[in-house]
Amino acid sequence: MSPTPMNEHIVKSFDDEQRRLLEETLRMGEMAAAQLESALDVLVRRDDKAAERIIANDEAIDALENEISHDVMKLALRGPMARDLREILAAIRIASDIERIGDYAANAAKRSTALNLLPPLPQIVGLQALGTLAVKQLRAVLQAYRDSDVELAQSVRAGDATIDAAYTALFRELLTYMMEDPRNITPCTHLLFIAKNLERIGDHATNIAENVWFLVRGEEPLPPREKRDLSNTAT
Repeated sequence: MSPTPMNEHIVKSFDDEQRRLLEETLRMGEMAAAQLESALDVLVRRDDKAAERIIANDEAIDALENEISHDVMKLALRGPMARDLREILAAIRIASDIERIGDYAANAAKRSTALNLLPPLPQIVGLQALGTLAVKQLRAVLQAYRDSDVELAQSVRAGDATIDAAYTALFRELLTYMMEDPRNITPCTHLLFIAKNLERIGDHATNIAENVWFLVRGEEPLPPREKRDLSNTAT
């Protein structure tokens, strides 16, 4: 039996490292999605202990991003071809977006501990609905990244308008509630910050979707999309 040529070993090693990079990035994304779901849960249950665990767990997401950055550097130094280079660039961009999503989940958990000192507000239901949309977008775009599915990525990108519209509606409702009774200002302000973080998670999911497009289609221009965040015009 003839020995395996050296270049086949090199190609297999490179493929294995790319596969590991994809798996690490997806694992990081799943951790962020789970963190976000847990943060939404503690907002409703008003559970300080669970909120503290979520805040502490954010370090694991940060550590995984550092590991991904290290793996990206190793791959980049091996002189990748065009498609390989797109996979490397997409992974490091996507990891950065996921890290921010983890931060937003931790921030929501931190604010939940402040909200637990105040009477509960009915708008928490609308906030949870907004968060559920954000989680759905995140999980869908992770699937699109896993499968290099441009159509699913475009669906996520288009779906950001739904998150924008839900955020704008909640923003206006919270403003009205604050104007009706000054005692609502402090808790509503916390909810407004959380709501904005959830809207930003939708934006980061959109960024990931656009990186899936870049991964598959290269520099081909993205189609236009609708935006519905009208909070800056709310009166």
